[in-house]
Amino acid sequence: QVQLVESGGGLVQAGGSLRLSCAASGLTFRSYVMGWFRQAPGKERDFVASISWNGGYTLYKDLVKGRFTISRDNAKNTVFLQMNTLKPEDTAVYYCAAGLRGSSRFEFDYDYWGQGTQVTVSS
Repeated sequence: QVQLVESGGGLVQAGGSLRLSCAASGLTFRSYVMGWFRQAPGKERDFVASISWNGGYTLYKDLVKGRFTISRDNAKNTVFLQMNTLKPEDTAVYYCAAGLRGSSRFEFDYDYWGQGTQVTVSS
């Protein structure tokens, strides 16, 4: 069974940092592009960042570029999202996703999804 398990979410004040992790199992991790999406209350799920199979290409939502960094460790089957200078508008459930298609900001290009981890940023 393919499983993606996010961790690292929590409550933080504006300006603080969090590091999210997503541990993958049941797939050949190196073959997959990995992505992060988020869904705020009352909003649609939105693309945050993605990273190619070897980490050579990354893609970011404009509003997080410069604050967030996506990375991966293929030896540990894990993808990370380092979030700095957090803002209240970053509050959302963050989801990890895996897909065999090229690095993408679209949900339909991903095949597997984690359960999500809550990030809450207070003002």
